[in-house]
Amino acid sequence: MITWLTDTVIGKMTMTFLISMLPVVELRLGLPYGIAIGLDYPLALLSAIVGNLLPVPFIILFIKNILSFLRQKIAKLDGFITRIEERAHLKSEVVKKYGAIGLCLLVAIPLPGTGAWTGALVAALMGMELKRAMPTIVVGVLIAAAIMTGVTFGVIHLT
Repeated sequence: MITWLTDTVIGKMTMTFLISMLPVVELRLGLPYGIAIGLDYPLALLSAIVGNLLPVPFIILFIKNILSFLRQKIAKLDGFITRIEERAHLKSEVVKKYGAIGLCLLVAIPLPGTGAWTGALVAALMGMELKRAMPTIVVGVLIAAAIMTGVTFGVIHLT
């Protein structure tokens, strides 16, 4: 058994970081997880934010090419990829209407179908440059971290 992942600070930070990198759950699960397993809040916060942000530039820079490649090589994925693109285009309406504030809100609101991955996908499909999209997504992730901190410590109630 790999006990360093559960018994050491570095292991706990690594797990928090890795969970925060995952699409869908992102920092919304990574931060509460880190706190729940006993990481000091600043370390859990740092691990979750860095883990959540690490995939963003790669998504913005490469997702169009990756999706195109997957469509060409694995025809069965075409429907799935089309659904992802359609959902991203729906979300892009908020960004078209409100610009950077819309992208920031899309990333900041910790609900299913939002977050850094979705924001990066929307930015990429809209043709936004990394230098324009990244700062907005960073601010959105920081707001999401503040919201999730409040939820985790019981300051914000969702019901």
